[in-house]
Amino acid sequence: MSNRPSLSTLHRGFRNDYLDYEQLLQQLEGWVWAYPDLVRLKELARTPEGRRVWVMTIGPEPDRVRPALWIDGNMHASELVGSNVALAVAEAVLALHIGEPGALDTLPPAARQTITECLIHVCPRVSPDGAEAVHTTGRWVRSVPRDDRPETGKPKWVAGDINDDGRSLLIRKEDPTGEFVASDAVDGLFHLRQLGDEGPFYKVWPEGVIQSFDGHHVPSPDYFSDNYPDLNRNFSYDWRGERDQAGAGDYPGSEPESRALHEFARDNPNLFAWVNLHTFGGVGIRPLGDQPDSKMDPSDLAIYRQLGDWLETFTGYPMVSGHDEFTYSPDTPIRGDLSEWAYRERGCVSFVVELWDLFKRIGMERPKRFVDFYTHLTREDQLALAKWDAEHNGGRVFVGWTAHEHAQLGSVDVGGIDPIVGLWNPPQALIPEMCDAMVEVVGRVCAMAPKLVLTLGTEELADGLTRVVCTVENYGYLPTNILNSAKGLSVDSEPIATICDVDVIGLPTTEVGHLDGWGRGKFDGSDALYALRSRGSTGRRVVSFLVRGTGTATVKVGCARTGWVNATVAV
Repeated sequence: MSNRPSLSTLHRGFRNDYLDYEQLLQQLEGWVWAYPDLVRLKELARTPEGRRVWVMTIGPEPDRVRPALWIDGNMHASELVGSNVALAVAEAVLALHIGEPGALDTLPPAARQTITECLIHVCPRVSPDGAEAVHTTGRWVRSVPRDDRPETGKPKWVAGDINDDGRSLLIRKEDPTGEFVASDAVDGLFHLRQLGDEGPFYKVWPEGVIQSFDGHHVPSPDYFSDNYPDLNRNFSYDWRGERDQAGAGDYPGSEPESRALHEFARDNPNLFAWVNLHTFGGVGIRPLGDQPDSKMDPSDLAIYRQLGDWLETFTGYPMVSGHDEFTYSPDTPIRGDLSEWAYRERGCVSFVVELWDLFKRIGMERPKRFVDFYTHLTREDQLALAKWDAEHNGGRVFVGWTAHEHAQLGSVDVGGIDPIVGLWNPPQALIPEMCDAMVEVVGRVCAMAPKLVLTLGTEELADGLTRVVCTVENYGYLPTNILNSAKGLSVDSEPIATICDVDVIGLPTTEVGHLDGWGRGKFDGSDALYALRSRGSTGRRVVSFLVRGTGTATVKVGCARTGWVNATVAV
């Protein structure tokens, strides 16, 4: 199509700002309208508030099975920039397909070609209801702004805008038993109380009201006081109930959003890579989530070392083990999360990226366990954050306190921290940098796809017989089983060869078996100077069929994970 609109004319601002639901949908629909031969938009689920969870599939002939990469964002409501990055990946892949300059042009030609031969599934907003609540009210929502748990009569906090300023921040109330003191240097900043602090002392709670308040006892707020569950604890691998895993939901896939991803993966076993975008921190989190690296398949670990190298090269983010550096309590794995499910049950090269390296930007020293960044802030670190906020973020994070008469608690102050831009998400000026860096990473992940190549030949035999010789090769980085640990999973299927359109003597189908890729990840030992050796012909297999008579034979080779390739030969 020579009259295609350019991508720039279709851009709806995701490189410059955070999009609400309608703006995001306009971007997706604009691409579908402009490139109907390359883009298909599908509704995965409808939320309780009536919004759709969309997935956009990029690639010609979207129903033709071939290796596919999935990328999603905004599973957690406040983590808006994941949507921007997912859209940036979509735009970059479209640019490759239509021949426009784009962020993937830095990749080698062969890698770019591999990307165009894959399918790319982009789900930019897994929790549209949650994101919309953050956009419109600024209230805290972990994943979804609903709570279907039976009413118990126990008091709980319900977040909301009590002073009609369009935001839902924090309230503080002076209290001699309070755990916090106000900063002398920054209005809106408070510190944990220490020996020697002279007060006044404060209790700090979410802006909102207390449901079922008895007039005396203020409940302790938590992540899920009025919003439940956490979509990223609602996946089937190693799922545990609420007693063992906060936010788990009633059962795996109990929520329409997470259930839709389960079902999509079930229907698409050709998914080989899964990128799950979150904020914040500036880190990649890889499997294993529940065991140390000594329990991980060594070849899988080598693949993840390569991914980690790319991630750090282009974003500056390290890649860490979920078990070793991202369990909130040591030896207490996170249960039911998406990335571990995609790796363990769907056999995907999967990982999380916590976008937005705020800790690095304010000069914090990396702790032994990356997750400790979030809780091990000194007062000096907090003041460094406030200084960064004032100089680089327009002072949006720390909001001065204003007096308010609370209907239940009496005299309080409203203000404190507005985390949407600056904490949860980067300033808008940094969105392009984040998008371009992650496109470089995701492009390389996609370029790892297995790639089957089929070559046919013939050998003339006596009595009108011909042997059709099929040479099947994998030109791709990854093997046809994707990961060694994926062998034996329900998604695992070995390539087979089938011949048709001719008179076959014997069975028309034969096993080919899995084929190695040429990639070895990083530091798997293959490049040790004392043992530079290749494997044998493990990426190539030759099978044959015996046919009678003349005609044109068609051979199809592949499996559910790799898709299929066809070739014909005259006999």
